[in-house]
Amino acid sequence: MHDHPLARRTCLITGAGSGIGRAMALQFAHDGAEVALVGRSADELEAVAKQIRDSGGIAEAFVADVTDAPGMADIVERVVAQWGPIKVAVANAGANGVWAPLDKLSVADFRETLDNNLTGTFITLKVVYPAMKMHGGSMIVVSSINGTRIYSNRGSHAYSSSKAGQVALVKTLAPELGLDNIRINAICPGAIDTPIHDKTVRQGVEDPNGECADPHTAIPLTDNRPGEPEQVAKLARFLASDDAQHITGAVIHIDGAQSLGG
Repeated sequence: MHDHPLARRTCLITGAGSGIGRAMALQFAHDGAEVALVGRSADELEAVAKQIRDSGGIAEAFVADVTDAPGMADIVERVVAQWGPIKVAVANAGANGVWAPLDKLSVADFRETLDNNLTGTFITLKVVYPAMKMHGGSMIVVSSINGTRIYSNRGSHAYSSSKAGQVALVKTLAPELGLDNIRINAICPGAIDTPIHDKTVRQGVEDPNGECADPHTAIPLTDNRPGEPEQVAKLARFLASDDAQHITGAVIHIDGAQSLGG
């Protein structure tokens, strides 16, 4: 791969203030992209943008909630006005939400998780599409092994449903967007060392990372050590680059064989 695979490409990343989104932003900027950082926390976004600029990169922070369609559309307009057509869009923002047995999981909590993870992804892709279709590009959706291979984590009903929905959305959009030379792929991480697990609300279920974890959640490749956000970012960099120019509609797992355990 050449030294700057994303040179002069405008990239928009949601959930860019921490975890996987932050790692992607740093990686993309390192590879020459102009990076639009989108998220809820102005302080987190500004810290990432400053780190990128201090390293000689180009980045701007944009505060928004991905469930706010008009707000997201406004950000896309501002990004295009500043840097030109968006070539890469990463729908990464999301939350674990509430994990609870069926009788304890409220309808409101279920809807909130789907709204954040699935509807937010749909809105991100929808508002970016007009800024991408004339020139083509790459869309990347960050899903999870919990929506494709592992369904035994107790109480993950809302989260897993939202992640499975993201994968279905990627697959239905791939043939349609391909007509506009837009590629769309899903990344499905397993356990990754990020703060998202600390924000999970558990009601009547064990911590899936604790002593009562399902045996299928072992990570053979790393002796149970979780992956790093930077590893996911490098996969995203590949999918965003021309090296992946014939890949679309793919669902790529990055989990150290966690989801293939016996």
